[in-house]
Amino acid sequence: MVDTAQQSSLDHLLQARLEDRARRGLHRHVRPLDGGVRPRVVVDGRSLIQLCSNDYLGLAAHPAVTRAAADAALEHGAGAGSARLIVGTSALHAALERDIARLKQTAAALVFSSGYHANTGVLAALAGAEDVIFSDELNHASLIDGCRLSRAAVQVYRHADAGHLERLLGEAGGFRRRLIVTETVFGMDGDLAPLADLAALSRRHDAWLVVDEAHATGVFGPTGGGLVSELGLTAAIDVQIGTLSKALGSLGGYVAGSAALIDWMVNAARTFIYTTALPPAAVAAARAAIAVLSAEPERRDRVWAHATRLREGLTEIGYTLGPSRSPIVPVLVGDAEAAVHLGEALLARGVLAPAIRPPTVPDGTARLRVTPMATHTADDLTAAIDAFAAAGRETGHLR
Repeated sequence: MVDTAQQSSLDHLLQARLEDRARRGLHRHVRPLDGGVRPRVVVDGRSLIQLCSNDYLGLAAHPAVTRAAADAALEHGAGAGSARLIVGTSALHAALERDIARLKQTAAALVFSSGYHANTGVLAALAGAEDVIFSDELNHASLIDGCRLSRAAVQVYRHADAGHLERLLGEAGGFRRRLIVTETVFGMDGDLAPLADLAALSRRHDAWLVVDEAHATGVFGPTGGGLVSELGLTAAIDVQIGTLSKALGSLGGYVAGSAALIDWMVNAARTFIYTTALPPAAVAAARAAIAVLSAEPERRDRVWAHATRLREGLTEIGYTLGPSRSPIVPVLVGDAEAAVHLGEALLARGVLAPAIRPPTVPDGTARLRVTPMATHTADDLTAAIDAFAAAGRETGHLR
């Protein structure tokens, strides 16, 4: 029987917290789409140009990817049946792991049920209470949570500041092991970690270097292998983590590295051991997406060209953009409520690019995170830039 007094007390507290978030421009809600994530989406019956997904290459709707998913579901069923170490590992999972290892140029790879599972599970399996992790201050929440779950000491270095990291490494003594953790392409700013410098520091200070390639895989590198591949640093990186849910258009996460690393993750990563395996459709879709990376390199060229067009167009009409070096184009606003108003003004003009607010980004740095897809058209981009100009004037963001 429900204790209505207790329930009322809970609801009262939660409602007060929600109202506080609303006053600070931080209240969020979900927005259902019809027809899937494509260059144009349907929301409440309206067709909108969407400029906010992580499906950079447009692979989630690629015919080869969707066909592979459908065929796998028909042949293998809707679910995996159990965790990987019971009966959840199929021949499809093993084949995908071989594909990822080839893509990442590593000895082996292991697939997790999400990128969040990969980041939290890997860090907790590698570090413990006697260790220290050096973490970039703008790392993704999943990396932050992985650091916390590891119970290691955590020292946060200034964003992409190798000099600050070197000073912290030099001052940190008495720990069993040292880990350096960073994204390679930062998801909210689109800028890049100084990977060559970090690799040199890891060697000099006997630290393990763990990198998250979530926003780099598929977009960087001669075959879409990521920023590590593009810079020729594979041998210098101890652990590569990534996701199948962004440029690869599917679902899941992975870790890639040595055979010993992968064997250890199978035995020690709790988020691998204690969760149900990826469903066959997602596994087959990811395999097909990796094949498309090689077969259709022009998709990478198009998304980079689209990002350049947007960056130039938005700068020309007066917007301030972040220092991105990727297809992520941050339109900087600052105040959370102002960012929400700009996003709503764009929505009224047929463009979906909602505000990104704290705690996703630091206080005072709210923005619209604009991300074109390879499958957008030139007309889509022109219409979006025109909408940004009109919305900016309406909200007072542009003069």
